[in-house]
Amino acid sequence: MSDSPIQRAPLAYENEQFLNSPDGRILRILSEYIEPLARFRREQIQDTVVFFGSARFHSLSATERDLAALRDEEQQASSRDYASRRKRALAAVDMARFYEDARRMAFLLSQWSAQIPARRRRFVVTTGGGPGIMEAANLGAKEAGAKTIGLNIHLPFEQTPNPYITSSLNFEFHYFFMRKFWFAYLAKALVIFPGGFGTLDELFEILTLAQTQKLAKKILVVIYGREYWKRIINFNAMVEDGTIAPEDLELFKMVDSPEEGFEVLRDGLTKYHLGPDPKRKGEAMPEIAKTNP
Repeated sequence: MSDSPIQRAPLAYENEQFLNSPDGRILRILSEYIEPLARFRREQIQDTVVFFGSARFHSLSATERDLAALRDEEQQASSRDYASRRKRALAAVDMARFYEDARRMAFLLSQWSAQIPARRRRFVVTTGGGPGIMEAANLGAKEAGAKTIGLNIHLPFEQTPNPYITSSLNFEFHYFFMRKFWFAYLAKALVIFPGGFGTLDELFEILTLAQTQKLAKKILVVIYGREYWKRIINFNAMVEDGTIAPEDLELFKMVDSPEEGFEVLRDGLTKYHLGPDPKRKGEAMPEIAKTNP
């Protein structure tokens, strides 16, 4: 009695059961490095400017529309319920200024970077790919005619990509630490708008790397909205109590308008990452070195 023929085993890289198992974790991690790297090279992305901020802010037009709709319901709503909802709606209209300011700053930055003579795209606006400040920055870059990146994360509660990300630069990560790697690896600047835990996490991670001199490059950190951040974090108290050094306050710059923020970015990026202005110096722009991961 002959044995039945043995079926061919699947190739290891086609074996979904293995790839999705604990033993395949290293391959999944590597794929979240290699696949984005291949796309960034294909899209000629040399470096980025990353915008962080709350996912809960909305555009001024959207918040004003919601407030107007709420006023139409005033007659039917209970006084306590209406007062609470109206308070939240008014707060949303007030915070919408940050959405509009992020949109404007991303527009100014993208408009300027498009004029840089380089073989590859410089200082591409990058976000976490979701709503709020992320959406605003991607929108501003798109309005300037630039490519723009979204580094989304797969979560139990769905965070869908905003519609303003360049489709070929729309990423979704499983591992938070690989997503963080791509936020930092190509970044030449961070712009920190008002936000919550995630925004604080990204801000302090980069400040810590800069403070401990673990960065091989100068990353500009622009914190937007003095009034908000001085209520949230007392940096001067940290200096007074000796938990940070006075010179650590030089690791970031606070600004209050899109134009002020853009000027800080433009001047810092030019100084640290572009070299002399060819028009001012009467010489050609030096060749931009390739990124070598």
